[in-house]
Amino acid sequence: MPSQSIVLRRYSKFLCAITLFLIFLGALVKSTESGLSVPDWPTTYGKFMFAYPLNKMAGGIKYEHTHRLLASVVGALTYILMIWLFCIKTLPVWLKRTGIVASVAVSIQGLLGGLTVLYFLPVWLSTLHGVIAQTFFLIVILIAYILSVEHQQRWNMEDEIYNPLFLRLAIVLMVMIFIQLIIGNIMRHAQAGLAIPDFPTMGWSFFPTFDQTWLNRINAWRFENNLDPVNMGQVMIHLCHRCWAFLILINILWLNHVAYKECLDRPVILKTLYWLNIAVILQITLGISTVLSHKEVYTTTIHVTMGAIVLALSFLMVLRASPLTWRQFKAMAIK
Repeated sequence: MPSQSIVLRRYSKFLCAITLFLIFLGALVKSTESGLSVPDWPTTYGKFMFAYPLNKMAGGIKYEHTHRLLASVVGALTYILMIWLFCIKTLPVWLKRTGIVASVAVSIQGLLGGLTVLYFLPVWLSTLHGVIAQTFFLIVILIAYILSVEHQQRWNMEDEIYNPLFLRLAIVLMVMIFIQLIIGNIMRHAQAGLAIPDFPTMGWSFFPTFDQTWLNRINAWRFENNLDPVNMGQVMIHLCHRCWAFLILINILWLNHVAYKECLDRPVILKTLYWLNIAVILQITLGISTVLSHKEVYTTTIHVTMGAIVLALSFLMVLRASPLTWRQFKAMAIK
């Protein structure tokens, strides 16, 4: 492989890593409620973003302004990646176009981040900002995988075996995790993270009644803990997040059953599934801890970040379980 391609491959992996860290910082901004600590955009208190004095970065400004700075860096790195992809003539055209898609996505993400500030953090706009962040993360993972040594070596493997059932289950799991991240984004920005403040019970009952008495019990607890009251809509969003997490757990158990029965000759898939299992267990633990700790800042932030990791691992498993051509993929995944 030419040395330029080696550097590009490492560069793409670095972009994946720094994007994950950016997601962490974005989650930290929300967890500390620092989203309006800097009330203007694209400037920072009237100054050019990179000219803002470091000695004034205190309190919420520290989180929000650092998030903006890193987001700008990620944007610049993405544009460089796009140009770099076009400079290597041997790369497929569709991969170069994917670089354009990544650049458009990061531009939209930056614009949405600014608009959330200018419009005072509306739920739908803040949620869309979070969803586009996860989508951009998947795009750069796709680019990094296509550039990887593993992907190139697979073209030389004549006896690679694919399992249609496993692939379809893996795709369903990835989609379910993506939907779960959307629900989680809505829940966080709708201030529904503690709409059900107990676990494993729900409103101190294993069988919620969904009536006003049940809601009053929850709001009485919130009043005692200096929290604003919630409505039934917020409670249902929170409950949906929990129920969908349970369905994801059922799906991944089924996926494990199929994998260890049908994919024993694909160690790279089993390895990916192993790490995905660990990530899901950690994510469930962090979700429970977020509720029981009453949304402790770093527990909540790591919970959001781990959600991105779970999504990334599920996507990587789909990529590894998929055939190398689009025609073969459609034949396996859709038939």
